[in-house]
Amino acid sequence: MTNIAILGFGVVGSGVAKLITDNKNEVAKLGGDEINIKYILDLRDFPDSPFADKVIHNYDKIVNDPEISVVVEVMGGSHPAYEYTVAALKAGKSVITSNKEVVANFGDEFLALAKECGVCYRFEASVGGGIPVISPIISCIKHNKVSEVRGILNGTTNYILTQMFTYGQSFESALKDAQKKGYAESNPDADILGTDACRKIAILTALVSEKLAPVSDIHTEGITKIRDNDVSAANKIGATIKLVGRGIIKNGKPMAMVAPFIVPTDMPLSQVSGVYNAVEVVAEPLGNVMFYGQGAGAGATASAVVSDLMQIMTTGTAYPAPVFEKCGDFASFDNFSCKRYLALSKSDVEAVLKTLIENSDVIYDGEDEVQLITSEMTEAELTKMLGDTKPLSHIRML
Repeated sequence: MTNIAILGFGVVGSGVAKLITDNKNEVAKLGGDEINIKYILDLRDFPDSPFADKVIHNYDKIVNDPEISVVVEVMGGSHPAYEYTVAALKAGKSVITSNKEVVANFGDEFLALAKECGVCYRFEASVGGGIPVISPIISCIKHNKVSEVRGILNGTTNYILTQMFTYGQSFESALKDAQKKGYAESNPDADILGTDACRKIAILTALVSEKLAPVSDIHTEGITKIRDNDVSAANKIGATIKLVGRGIIKNGKPMAMVAPFIVPTDMPLSQVSGVYNAVEVVAEPLGNVMFYGQGAGAGATASAVVSDLMQIMTTGTAYPAPVFEKCGDFASFDNFSCKRYLALSKSDVEAVLKTLIENSDVIYDGEDEVQLITSEMTEAELTKMLGDTKPLSHIRML
């Protein structure tokens, strides 16, 4: 029997406990052993839960119990998740997490500590929810030369953008709709400002480059500045707007970013709608491979957590583990180059930006603003060209 402890009994923690219990026979068959949830750590009591007798409030009881071989950390946040993970690894217990914040901040430290202690640290559920991404990248793709990993990594923002494009809702209306349906929190900042996607692209970029960027160094934009006029402009040129995380490896140096991108409708990422997520890997000689599915929710995330548990039970440390270290040697975002959609007020165009207009394709020239697609240029070149001028909109093109 494999004894485990679950840290946190919220949506994901309860989902993990339910999956292991409801699919008891399937899990035992695949893992080669019966799983016993011995402890559930939470600040609260759950008297009406079938797992009420498992709930404890003292983490030391878990760390000091030699029967516990795997700790499932699904608490969220960096602390005390960091301290609990370190204590578990040092005690010779493998750790599985869905917590993208703690992985993005400390994943390199945890992997090194797990190797030193002869145990496993796994985090499949931290990036794509129920989408198998991390294991396939490590075991099936990394022997190719990966030039980019990119994706729609946040279901909340993708739902909002889908509502704006499909039903013509404003950003504010689509956000309220997402909150009403439970797709967005009452405080949605981590989603709509790009923070959640930033943590995920940090992890994905680390997987393919073996270098983990501090999330504070990753250029991150959300979707709050996308206007109705921008939606109309994208439709006009046969495209849509998606919040995309991108990890680009060029000349051995990675660069990571999160920002809205205009995505042509003939690209697979443009077809990812609603709360669904997708991760696309670009590699040679493999080509482009995309992973698609539900990126959040109790069932989907629990599935990825239990998948990691099955790997630990059947292969342990023999299964290929991610390898990366925290590194500041990232390419400067100033050198990122692409075509861009710009919307400029008429007065700005007439006053200072005629050169930019002359070197761009104008898609709309109205009384109040001009919308255009620029030639390819770097961030630094655009900044220099704009000077003190603030565009009404600036959205990069994929």
